[in-house]
Amino acid sequence: MAGMTRYAQKERSGLCETLLEVGPDAPTLCDGWQTKDLAAHLVVRERRPDAALGMFLPPLAGHLSSVQDGIAGSDWATLVDRVRSGPPRWTPMGALPAIDERMNLAEFYIHHEDVLRAQPDAAHRTLEPAEDAAIWAALPMLAKMTLRDCRVGIVADCDGHGRRTLREPKDQHGSVVVSGEPGEVLLFCYGRQAVADVHLDGADGDLKMIAGTSLGF
Repeated sequence: MAGMTRYAQKERSGLCETLLEVGPDAPTLCDGWQTKDLAAHLVVRERRPDAALGMFLPPLAGHLSSVQDGIAGSDWATLVDRVRSGPPRWTPMGALPAIDERMNLAEFYIHHEDVLRAQPDAAHRTLEPAEDAAIWAALPMLAKMTLRDCRVGIVADCDGHGRRTLREPKDQHGSVVVSGEPGEVLLFCYGRQAVADVHLDGADGDLKMIAGTSLGF
């Protein structure tokens, strides 16, 4: 990716600046987490594969919780520096910029917004067009994971980027069109429906089902 902007790195850097600004005890949109917990989650995800398995394997959830709580109690500046420094070189994300971009653009954009939008008088960011385009390009792959439990079809409609189906409808359901900027559609697909600046268009029954469906991981 020589010569290209790495938007995962841009969001990582921006998140770290925001974390330092708001401090370790600020609220986030992640249920039950303050900023120190969110930062610890990111460190575990990239640096503690033994504990990160607890995100997916319930028997290891206790180990994950113990490790993450310990990291969350670290000196705040040191903890943020660990987030900023990124994954170790021995990991695919650390060794290959293209893998980092693929795996971390959504992660850090979402969590940056988790902090920003949880603060009083939160301002809506305007992304540069190229970052919007990068998120738009990543949406289909990400939606395969975040919309896997959704029975209603989801169609993304983003001005200037086009329209694409993110999830085909199942059973007898129709599709709901989610209109907005690519980042806002991403927030919607990651379970941040309450804060995503999107417009939904579809049949009443499908809209009700979407409202009652848990999206994201």
